Amino acid sequence: QLVESGGGSVPAGGSLTLSCAASGRTFSDYAMGWFRQAPGKEREFVARINWNGLMTYYVDSVKGRFTISRDNAKNTVYLQMNKLNPEDTAVYFCAADSWRDRYTEIKHDYEYWGQGTQVTVSS
Repeated sequence: QLVESGGGSVPAGGSLTLSCAASGRTFSDYAMGWFRQAPGKEREFVARINWNGLMTYYVDSVKGRFTISRDNAKNTVYLQMNKLNPEDTAVYFCAADSWRDRYTEIKHDYEYWGQGTQVTVSS
């Protein structure tokens, strides 16, 4: 089970940190990803971290602003989001991929998903 938290409403230029708490399986057996879905749009890849936290990947639009990290002792993955802009408004989902060292942006490659948390950035 994956449970996201930390969403909210912020003005442009603000920051938020999302958390995703995992339970039920060995957290370090999975790479973790963050995706987002804006109204009327497809769910898109945002960031990914491999099982031990040594490899991270980002979509170009968030590079330099977002940071993905994980704490395997706490079974939690984080997404620190800085310099938010209205285009970042979406429901954010965390997801788990049992191929823990590969790189993929394809949402169908992730086996488990959280329920999502809303992020709204006002201009």
